[in-house]
Parts: sequence; structure tokens; C-alpha cells
Amino acid sequence: MLKPTYDLPDLPPAAAIETPAVLKALTRAHRYLAELKGRAATIPNQGILIDTLSLQEAKASSEIENIVTTQDELFQLNAFPENPGSPAAKEVARYRDALHHGFREQVRLGGLLTNNMIIAMFRLLKRTEGGFREVPGTALKNEGDGSLVYVPPQDANAVRDLMSALERFINLDDADSDLDPLTRMAIIHHQFESIHPFPDGNGRLGRIINVLFLTRCGLLDIPILYLSRFITQNKADYYRLLQAVRDTGEWEPWLLYMLRGVEETAIETLRLVEGVRMLMADTKRQLRDNHPKIYSQDLLNNLFRHPYTRIEFVQQELNVSRPTAAKYLEELAEGGLLLKHRAGRNNYYINQPLVALFMEREG
Repeated sequence: MLKPTYDLPDLPPAAAIETPAVLKALTRAHRYLAELKGRAATIPNQGILIDTLSLQEAKASSEIENIVTTQDELFQLNAFPENPGSPAAKEVARYRDALHHGFREQVRLGGLLTNNMIIAMFRLLKRTEGGFREVPGTALKNEGDGSLVYVPPQDANAVRDLMSALERFINLDDADSDLDPLTRMAIIHHQFESIHPFPDGNGRLGRIINVLFLTRCGLLDIPILYLSRFITQNKADYYRLLQAVRDTGEWEPWLLYMLRGVEETAIETLRLVEGVRMLMADTKRQLRDNHPKIYSQDLLNNLFRHPYTRIEFVQQELNVSRPTAAKYLEELAEGGLLLKHRAGRNNYYINQPLVALFMEREG
């Protein structure tokens, strides 16, 4: 059996890790996170942000694992889940479904983030009935030269014990911890990735845990801050600093990296949320001025919850007949508010300005 190459610390780690540099970074990260929380609350239907941004996160997080798809593939799959789609698009969609499941369960459980939830998300992501690793032999290798980088705990009992301790640390009340919640988030992420509890999908699950922890602590009301794009853009530093903590026990560089990720991602997400808000306001004005007979807040919400919408979505969400839903969408397409496309025997309608906003973010 492989021998683990790192003795995972008790939680919290014994070292004094909130250094002056970390405290300064915490102040900046909290400032922009609070601003994002407030700005998101100005969107009339929070489900719009949850649905659209979680799909963007699913795409970015999967790219870190070399699972690559396109915006068009994802939006088409969202509009027509019954269609085959590419394997990559299907896997990205499962990531989104796992994230949604975790947030729904967290709300149901009053904010808790449990191992049962994490296992359920793993099962959705990987389409399996499995759970924590039972069989030794897992080792992390360098993608370039195949050299051994890190051996996580191998014994199944050790994995379960470490995840139980992590679960307790995650669900501590703020009053029971001397550490800032963002410091705890960075420690939790490092510990989860070091335990490496699942045979596959650990990176993506670890990134879901990040944002669910922020909602658990009340730093966000809904899961909309995703670090995956930041990690993708700084991938070498991410893996180097993860390993540096294991090699040296020095936490400060890792914490500063994660806090910079929170700060930069919050600023970027602020811009995106503001872009969505402005587009919604402009679309609302156009609906009222040019399509007053069919205007409703529910119709506006539909056009932004589904960048590619279809008759069935309007029918269900506005509680109207199929002919009425079709009439609404045809009128909006004829008026230039939507672009009409055909897939097989089905039509779908694209909110082009919203899609362009997401595409611009990728550029």
C-alpha cells in the first residue's frame, strides 16, 4: 500500500495563520463580497442568478479538469435535456445539478453542509452509487511528466474519520471559531483536497463546497461566487500552493491566494450581476413599450432564467396554454427581442444580449 506523504493537521491548524498580510487581504475580500451580496439582492428573482451563474461555474470548473464544452452546447442542452448532447456537456450539466442539489439541501437543513450532502453531490456528478474511497492506491501525479506529487490517506477508516472531523469544522458556529469565515473556507478547501475522499471529482466537489460554505456563513444569500475561473487563470499557482502547505506547513501564501481569488471573483461577479440587472431593466422597458399586452414579470424572468428558452418553458412558468406561449415567443422574435432558431422539429429562442454578456466574460 502507498504511504501517505502528508500528515493532515487537526482542525483548525495549530499554527498562527491569520498574519498581518492575511488580515489585510481579509478586509479587502469582505468588502467586495458584501457589495456582491447587496447587489445580487437587487435582481427581482434570485433563481435567475442561481440558474445562469451556476451553469457558467459548471463550465469553468470542469475546464480545470480538462472537460471542455461551449456556451452554445450548454444552453442547447439546458433547453433540450432530452437530446443526447456531447459527453463533456452532459458532465458539465451534472456539475450544475450537483451544485443545485447541495444548495437545496442546505436550505432544507437550515444551512448545514454535511457529508451526506457531499456524497449525494458526488453521486450526481459521477452517476454512481459509490461514496468515500474504500480501496487504497490513489496517488496524484504531475500531468506533465507523470511524477508522483502527493499520496492522500489510503485507509478507508482514516478517510471517513478525517471527513467526519472536516464536517464538524465546516459546521462550527462563527462564535465557536476564532478564525474568520474566509480563512476557514481556505482551510476547508485545502483539507478536503488533501483528504481526496472520492475516487474522482474531488476538485469540482471542493469548489462547490467553497460557495456553499459562504452561504452557510451568511456571507452570501445565494451561491453566486465561484472561484473556478480564477483558478483556471492561475492554475499553476493553485497546485503549487496546495502542495507547498503539505511540504512546509506554511499557510500564508495559500491563504493569500484564496483571498485574492475571492476579491477578484467578487469584483468580476459584481460587474456580471450589474450587467444582468441593466439588461433586465432594458428588456423590461422594451416589453412594456412595444409588447404591453403580453408583458409580465414572469415573462421577463423566463427570458433571463433561460438564455435559450422554448415554448414549453413559457407554458409551464407562466401557466398559459401552448398556443399562447408560442404566440408570445413569436411576437418577441418578430419584434427583435429574441432570435428564433430551430433544432430538429423544435424551435428555441435566444436572449442574444444575455448570451453576449456571458461570451464577453469569457473573452
